[in-house]
This record gives sequence, C-alpha cells and structure tokens, in this order.
Amino acid sequence: MTAVPTLPPSDGRPELVVLRAIKLGDLLVAVPALHALRRTFPGHRITLATTAWLAPVVELVTDVDVHLAQHGLDHPIQVPTGVVDVAVNLHGAGPESGDLIDALQARRVIGHGAPDGPEWQHDVHERVRWAGLVTAHGMPADPDDVSIAVPAVPAVVAGAAVVHVGAFHGARHWPVDRFADVVRGLVARGHHVVLTGGADDVERALAVAELAGLDDAAVLAGRLDLQPFAAVVAAASLLVTVDTGAAHLASAYGIPSVVLFGPAPPEAWGPPASGPHVVLTDTSVRRGDVFAEDPDPAILAVSADDVLEAVDGLGVAPAVPVHDSDR
Repeated sequence: MTAVPTLPPSDGRPELVVLRAIKLGDLLVAVPALHALRRTFPGHRITLATTAWLAPVVELVTDVDVHLAQHGLDHPIQVPTGVVDVAVNLHGAGPESGDLIDALQARRVIGHGAPDGPEWQHDVHERVRWAGLVTAHGMPADPDDVSIAVPAVPAVVAGAAVVHVGAFHGARHWPVDRFADVVRGLVARGHHVVLTGGADDVERALAVAELAGLDDAAVLAGRLDLQPFAAVVAAASLLVTVDTGAAHLASAYGIPSVVLFGPAPPEAWGPPASGPHVVLTDTSVRRGDVFAEDPDPAILAVSADDVLEAVDGLGVAPAVPVHDSDR
C-alpha cells in the first residue's frame, strides 16, 4: 500500500498552504501569484499541494518551500487541521476545492468569494485571474511576472531550435507532415533542430524526423525528465510548439516562441504579449472541445508557411548548438 504524502514536521515558521493540483501549464500560470505570496509572507513556510509528477518543476519555483503531492481533489490535503495560518485556493472556485481549503481551518483564507476576495470571472486570462486574486487580497502581483529558476542540470543541447511535437489530447495535435515542413524550413534557415515531447510522443517525433530528413539523434522526445527538458527550453534559441506546458516554459525563460492554439483560447492561456512570442490560430473555426481525439479546426487552419513566417518575424538568428558532451 502506497503511503499518502503528508506535510513534513514544522520548522517553526507559520504555515501557508496553496492548492493548485493540475498540470504543468496550470502550475506555471499561477507563478505570478506565487511570487506575490512569497513577497507578502517572507517568513512563512509555503507548501504547494499539486500533482506529484510536477515535483521537478516545483523545485524551480523558488517561492515554494514544500511540495505536497495532491492527486486531484478526491482526497483531503494531508495537513493537520488547525496548523495552517494562511490557506490559498489557486485551483478554482467550486465546492470541491473550496471544501478542501475549508477543511484546513486556516486562520486566513485567500480565494474567490472569500472575505475581501473577488468574484470568479469568465473570459479572463489565467495568469490575470490568479494574479488578480492575490492582488484583491492585498498582495500586488504582476501577471507577466512568470520567471522560474533555470535547472542546475546542464541542457543536453543549447542553442537549438526546439520543435515540441506532443500534446496530452488529440485536439491539440498538429499534423506530422506540417511539423516536418517547419523543420525543413528551420534547417534551411541555418537552425539546428531537436524534437521534444513526452513518452507518448516518441512515435510522432520519429515520424517528423524521418519526413524532415533528421537523424534520430535529434529526437529527444521520451528521453528527458522534466528538469532536463526545462533546461533544453531555457537554453534554446527558439521554441515551436502547440499549446502545452512547453509554451509556458518558454514564457518563463523569455525564449522566443511560436505557439499554435487549437481548442483553448489564447486569450486565456497565451504567452505574455510583451514577450518574444507569436500565437497562431483561427478563432473563427474553433470547436473548443479540449478532450476531442481529432485536431481542432483552429489549429488545422495554421499552415507550415504561417509558422515559418512567424519565425522570420521574430528575427531569431541561428545559434551554434552546444551539446553537453562538448562542455
């Protein structure tokens, strides 16, 4: 029987617990709010209750002292009742997350609808939502303050144009042949290209490599854990990706990116407008079913030429790649 993670013993600081139990992109859009919480409560121990597999990235959010694995909302936050000074709901505004926060019996609760808290708003960017929440509670946050630490582990390749071919759901998949056309165009422009993705994306990445004439050594999909992957993005010259956590990592590190959106609206999930980022989609044909098996028409409306034109507009000069073995 697997032991349920619990809060480590007190280190003497007041306890602040944050609930945000979703995926990588969901964690990274909450970073501006986490920055504000750290500034406001410098003497508290900040615990983030979030998805277990995100632990390597939580380590890069230096505002957080403790990562407490929280598998969704179907069990309590494993913190003893009554020991929490401040409880923060960065997960949602529904009864499921609210009940988990209330069960902590914290001295102060920060959330939507809580005392002095804002009402939940639809059609607002997620970074703005969570930064606005803590701001309304007297903790000024900049929604574009998205930076996280660069991993200590060296990138297996630095200076590459990273093409991220994966996504959790088919609705965000972009055709393999179009990715291959983009890779060929990047190579023709002098870029060294590597292909990234998760363990489920290896087949897609290999297909892109074959069509584009890349060696299999360029396929990093399925080979990198989260911190080594973050290191590759942080050291990249450019990222081309669909709307995934990879795009949010590029925002966090200020890496020029071209992000293709399908079912999710970029108005809610897109990169900071002030950064070196380009969003491509067609809102007029968006179906909006994020769990669909087939690609959303909004992402299929984007062509390889559109992506390469966006790359040219960013003015990213090809870099000489440096492999870890060369250091």
